[in-house]
Amino acid sequence: MGSMIPRFLLIGCVLFSFLDNVYAGLTSNFIRSEWPSVDIPLDNEAFAIPSGYNAPEQVHITQGDYDGKGVIIMWVTPVEPGSNQVRYGTSEKKYDFTAEGTVKNYTFYNYTSGYMHECLVNDLEYDTKYFYEIGEGDSARSFWFQTPPKIDPNASYKFGIIGDLGQTYNSLSTLDHYIKSGAQTVLHVGDLSYADRYKYHDMGVRWDSYGRFVEKSAAYQPWLWTVGNHEIEYMPYMEEVVPFKQYLYRYTTPYAASGSSNPLWYAVRRASAHIIVLSSYSPFVKYTPQWEWLQAEFKKVDRKKTPWLIVIMHAPIYNSNSAHYMEGESMRVAFESWFVQYKVDVVFAGHVHAYERSYRISNIHYNVTGGAMYPVPDKSAPVYITVGDGGNQEGLASRFNDPQPEYSAFREASYGHSTLEIMNKTHAFYHWNRNDDGKKVATDSFVLHNQYWNKSLRRRKLKKNYLHPVVQTLEVNRV
Repeated sequence: MGSMIPRFLLIGCVLFSFLDNVYAGLTSNFIRSEWPSVDIPLDNEAFAIPSGYNAPEQVHITQGDYDGKGVIIMWVTPVEPGSNQVRYGTSEKKYDFTAEGTVKNYTFYNYTSGYMHECLVNDLEYDTKYFYEIGEGDSARSFWFQTPPKIDPNASYKFGIIGDLGQTYNSLSTLDHYIKSGAQTVLHVGDLSYADRYKYHDMGVRWDSYGRFVEKSAAYQPWLWTVGNHEIEYMPYMEEVVPFKQYLYRYTTPYAASGSSNPLWYAVRRASAHIIVLSSYSPFVKYTPQWEWLQAEFKKVDRKKTPWLIVIMHAPIYNSNSAHYMEGESMRVAFESWFVQYKVDVVFAGHVHAYERSYRISNIHYNVTGGAMYPVPDKSAPVYITVGDGGNQEGLASRFNDPQPEYSAFREASYGHSTLEIMNKTHAFYHWNRNDDGKKVATDSFVLHNQYWNKSLRRRKLKKNYLHPVVQTLEVNRV
């Protein structure tokens, strides 16, 4: 990996002289020849049920503590509870340790779930590959995961960012390309299964199929989730009025480790990153539990240990697409000043089924009686990136507002995923990869400078385009 840095920087130097005179954002005119936005049939191999009586399925893991030495392993047994035990160790097929989990199930209208298991495996060693086994007898299944490096400002790590995934053929393309990216942990910005597009019993069935769909990644590396509007599932016509019910039964988060009172908002530290997960669809105005928690969590951030400060949410607070336009405005009013005050590096969101990246801008001086009316360049502000383009059945959001606002750097209505590769405490490489007719195409890439450690930022003249694209930059104009 070390040999890649000079090559990236060399390409960047070639482009800098051209880009330094570019101030307008770009709207790609790429037109995708897309597969139909329909869910994959249930009998497709993408949803294959594992063989064996009561075999564990829908296996997925997430971080289990604050600092990355724990993993929560979740799975479903379809017929009976079976064993709650996880057997694990550092050698394949040799399990020196065991951990006991819990089991539960639920009903949703006329659907009855399988048995939902979750087990915390903690006190693990950093930067170690662990093998684990769940299930009983001939139906037991084996997987593995890699723990992150210890908390360190120069720890390198690669995150994948996926949003609004669903379970279509476009979703499958996104997932397969993500797996090949080499990223180590997924940051999922909400809207998982899109099961709420169905009714009655089929809603639960589509939660099950989604769990099997993502297992080929989620069983082997942590996925960190936030909720989207499609997880709410407020369905009075079915007498189901508890928001997020199915999501909460199926997807556990380590919320208590960060002092959160609710699994829908939480924080973790991983390698050199401090990741804050917010809920767009839970109360967040002043004095609410999420507001109080976030205020306390920002004060806990130590940029000398975890220099990269990342926030994920579902509804974007900057969005120039006509879809869901300004739906994130209330959260912007509540939290943007903190994002600037604490110099958040990047905010990832979904919801809009397209891709968009902003410059570093803020609108913190606006109020209803006066102040600046428009976002302005702000070197302390984060970059805002919308990646709600995972592939779900609702299709792409292809109508962008015209003209493109000055804060918007690049936007395109295509399916894809992103990666953020942290190199050290000062620089990270970001890529958005378009799924072009089933082929991964790198479209938007740049070097992200850390807000805390890159002190040269203070000496540079602030320009809206100081996030220098380094690869495939000129391709955005290709038809």
